[in-house]
Amino acid sequence: MVNLKRSVEKEFLKWKQNSEHKPLIVRGARQIGKTYSIEQFGKNFFESVATINFEEMKEARKAFEGDLTPSLILRDLSARLKQPIIPGKTLLFLDEIQACPNALLSLRFFKEQMPELHIIAAGSLLEFILGDSRFSFPVGRVECFFMRPMSFVEFLEAKGDHAALSWLQEATPNQPIGAATHASLLRSVKEYFITGGMPEAVASFLGVQQFLELDRIHQNLLNTYESDLGKYPKSSQQKFMKRLFEAVPRLIGEHFKYAKIHPHAQSRDYLEALEVLNQTGILHQVFANSASGIPLAVQKNEKKFKLLFLDIGLLPQPMETIIDSEDLTLIHGGNLAEQFVGQELIAYAKPYSRSPLYYWEREKRGSEAEIDYVIEMGSQIIPIEVKAGAKGHLRSLRQFMLEKKAPLGIRISQAPLSLEGDILSIPLYMIHELPRLAASIQ
Repeated sequence: MVNLKRSVEKEFLKWKQNSEHKPLIVRGARQIGKTYSIEQFGKNFFESVATINFEEMKEARKAFEGDLTPSLILRDLSARLKQPIIPGKTLLFLDEIQACPNALLSLRFFKEQMPELHIIAAGSLLEFILGDSRFSFPVGRVECFFMRPMSFVEFLEAKGDHAALSWLQEATPNQPIGAATHASLLRSVKEYFITGGMPEAVASFLGVQQFLELDRIHQNLLNTYESDLGKYPKSSQQKFMKRLFEAVPRLIGEHFKYAKIHPHAQSRDYLEALEVLNQTGILHQVFANSASGIPLAVQKNEKKFKLLFLDIGLLPQPMETIIDSEDLTLIHGGNLAEQFVGQELIAYAKPYSRSPLYYWEREKRGSEAEIDYVIEMGSQIIPIEVKAGAKGHLRSLRQFMLEKKAPLGIRISQAPLSLEGDILSIPLYMIHELPRLAASIQ
């Protein structure tokens, strides 16, 4: 059996050990492993786990009707589960909590009246409720974690490639990874491009070491997401959400234009659909940014953006092209590699933030330039270009560094780890190590 250990477990443990912990809401798209990770965490670090799935145990919703006193709720749930729920010893897991809005409301009372109890809530359609103006979110009484698909590092760990993981953590430009390991890791990147980070797909691939079932699994996941859109409470928005959902995979890495969704599309029709799909994690907006100062969030242009999809494995892609490719950064004009890099940057971000991403462009006639990603690192803004190996030109990167006085530029490609002047070249498989490497140079 494949062990799909998730790095978020470390964050769950920090939350458990915090004496001032609040009820935790785990947010993220369907089928990214929320339920599995939470239950595994409970089994590993608590004496018992009490799981209430509000879609499967509809009668459990009655415990949250009327009086929301925590002690009364626990008495009811304990009787239904036929197991004790003991603060400090039991993890109470409220799954598919969107099916019981009152359970969400009760979290504030648990924080105020029973803070010693550890509660984690999750739900695949949770964002639909949180965006409903009729619902009062318990602000300040809960914490939120955002889960994403499995990262490339988690993929390597699931493969059992612990030696490679160790080398990644120790490699430097002066002592890069050897040629044989470099080639092996690039093969793993190809596998990840095809498999993606959805746990079911990863487990299937690693279980048989073949890609045969992936198309079926990926298509079933896409069908599930599309079906979920029909559950959005505003029926007037469902048409626009489905059109957008269908269009996004073919628009990855491109400057977004509404006309690419539908010839007669108007921005006002799709603004809410964009917001909902962004909130659910199905898509991710990468906003244009002037990169004129810290924080980047105040420099963004909300009218200009690109889109990333939830997971690279769910994008339409010819498997043979990836397998035979000599440079992954050239497939689909580089858009697939741009998705991979963006997905990796999001995966390694702090779990309690939405991890905004930005790009930079210069539109001066005759001197156009564009940087795939710009990130904050300490007090510096660091530009990141996703480029082909040794043949990749870095004109835009140089333009940005000159104009913004950036101390370091980063190129992500298939080339080995190296440092040439103020340009750090990082291979696709080392994005997790980017903060460590950049910090050691500045």
